[in-house]
Amino acid sequence: MRILVTGAAGFLGSHLCDRLLALGHRVVGMDNFITGNRSNLEHLKSHPNFQLTLHDVANFIEVEGPLEGVLHFASPASPVDYLELPIQTLKVGSLGTHKALGLAKAKGARFLLASTSEVYGDPLVHPQPESYWGNVNPVGPRGVYDEAKRFAEAITMAYHRFHRLDTRIVRIFNTYGPRMRPHDGRVVSNFIVQALKGEPLTVYGDGSQTRSFCYVDDLVEGIVGLFERGGPDPTNIGNPNEFTVRQLAGLVLRLTGSRSRMVEQPLPTDDPKVRQPDIQRARETLGWEPKISLEDGLRRTIEYFSGLTAA
Repeated sequence: MRILVTGAAGFLGSHLCDRLLALGHRVVGMDNFITGNRSNLEHLKSHPNFQLTLHDVANFIEVEGPLEGVLHFASPASPVDYLELPIQTLKVGSLGTHKALGLAKAKGARFLLASTSEVYGDPLVHPQPESYWGNVNPVGPRGVYDEAKRFAEAITMAYHRFHRLDTRIVRIFNTYGPRMRPHDGRVVSNFIVQALKGEPLTVYGDGSQTRSFCYVDDLVEGIVGLFERGGPDPTNIGNPNEFTVRQLAGLVLRLTGSRSRMVEQPLPTDDPKVRQPDIQRARETLGWEPKISLEDGLRRTIEYFSGLTAA
């Protein structure tokens, strides 16, 4: 297949390009590098089946030749990014999704939307199944990301129902691994970078809030499975093993051998107190579940960040 990946230079987008190429597909990567990193795709520069295009998907998208798949991963995705880039975040979720859907329709391609567990907001249901509608503050600072993704899901389903487009929606839960940006504001990269530098680990609130951490290789396998054999209903992809933020900090300290201490700071506005995917749908329809433990995944991620600090 020939497949377009928007947001190809991002953390997830670049890993997805690697996996699709390994499966024998031809990949067109698209990015405007607002938050993407060219170095994530450097190893693909001379790959015969990879083509990179500089473009902002909020504008009309034109790709010459046939396309069998469009995977829409373009978006700021960390709190630091979408709080600094609120308008761009809303535009890529709304206009960008519209343009990507229009391209998929014109090419007769299958469309996959990268959505997020943030559509559940600060959930009142735990763990979160796909049937839960969420508890989102539309006018809070996080609303620019949450509502952009909720709109993206709505327009994807509209194209599926009205235009009979073959669509998929993946709701991605906290993911970590190599190629995360050192200062992207996500808890795993924050803790690892701070621990390696011997700085205090910043814990927001008392650290009792929970997260579920999925290693990037597991996540990409789930996404590819959804693209190949999933259905149009949203599907949670994430690791259902739940940890408190304080537990994560302790594990990072142990694995890095750091003597850093933890310091508490005020909890950000609308920060979710719990986050855990119900992955029954992915298990039943895709035969997927994560295989890599948090400890193993953190070791690999720490090795990556150690390489960055050494460089």
